[in-house]
Amino acid sequence: MTQPEPEMWGEEWGGDPPPDHSETPYAPEPTRLTVATQPTPVPTWRPRDIAAVLDGSYKAPVPTVGQRDDGVPLFYAGRMHSVVGESEGGKTWFALMAVAHELAAGNGVVFIDFEDDAPGVVGRLLALGASVADISARFAYIRPEEPLTIGFNRLEIGQALNDLRPTFVPIDGVTEGMAMHGMELKDNTDVAKFGRMLLRPIAEMGAAVATLDHVVKDKEGRGRYAIGGVHKLNGLNGAMYVLENRQAFGVGVTGKSTVRIAKDRPGQLRKHALPHTSGLHWFADFVLKSRDETFTEASLYAPVEHVGPFRPTEVMRKVSDAIAGAREPVNARGIQDRVGGKKDVVAAAVARLVDEGFIDVKDGPNRSKLHTLVKPFEEVA
Repeated sequence: MTQPEPEMWGEEWGGDPPPDHSETPYAPEPTRLTVATQPTPVPTWRPRDIAAVLDGSYKAPVPTVGQRDDGVPLFYAGRMHSVVGESEGGKTWFALMAVAHELAAGNGVVFIDFEDDAPGVVGRLLALGASVADISARFAYIRPEEPLTIGFNRLEIGQALNDLRPTFVPIDGVTEGMAMHGMELKDNTDVAKFGRMLLRPIAEMGAAVATLDHVVKDKEGRGRYAIGGVHKLNGLNGAMYVLENRQAFGVGVTGKSTVRIAKDRPGQLRKHALPHTSGLHWFADFVLKSRDETFTEASLYAPVEHVGPFRPTEVMRKVSDAIAGAREPVNARGIQDRVGGKKDVVAAAVARLVDEGFIDVKDGPNRSKLHTLVKPFEEVA
């Protein structure tokens, strides 16, 4: 017998655990769930009350979830966000740092994961310093293996959300989640459907929702968009962060990513960021120092505007690596050939490396300058 397609979520979630229908071919869903503490929903096509806007008593939303090292919050309650970046660029760590903050503050968190597994996520939380007591009491991990529309899955997640009333709900693996539901990643209509099915109902319960997503492979043309339909950005009513990885994350190493703001619908985050030539405001530097598998220090530093000499750190790293890989001292042309890019930027990088003691320069034949690496370049956090 074919299982009937259940209705989409209504306005109200929760209730008691579902009854046991193990003896029946399928378990039909009730058409509506009622939570006694929630009011009867107002029809959305009814004209909205705008009196608070007109009389000046309306308060614009402000971010309240998660925290940068200087105390600036990261996410807006009741709104949809996205954190995008390359694989292993720190997206999950970034979200888990906010999770740890919310748990320590006494709030609940529900983590929906289409990519990893419970040991991987909970292990990272413990490494970040979250306590076993807080995780046990106020954290729920959900790893879906079948569509939300099958059986009592909506009841199960609704129960978890009503039990914990989370302030933060990260959703990792949007691509896998959409594929599970037979939705096309590049289809903006399907992107909107996925948002209405999963993201928006959770946000309407008051939680800050944050999808963790991938960027397109083309670095030059990716701009501020995640992989797939542009509605992934356009449909957000919170903020989108783009993580640009500078040093890879891993066990026993220090990883670093620049955090930029690609969208800020309420407009309360960009004032805590610095403008950038890319058009994406520089919001923070995310630094993750992994001592071992059980201890990790995470920091989200506020941006600092450099007032000194131009310091192209990424090119400085490339120059350092190029000289380290050479079998003999390298002249200026040899450095340029190995690094590529704009000559003036490469020259500035070489000058800074010399000034900071990373490179030693000696006279070579035909008035050339030969460069030798004194120590590998490492940017100071």
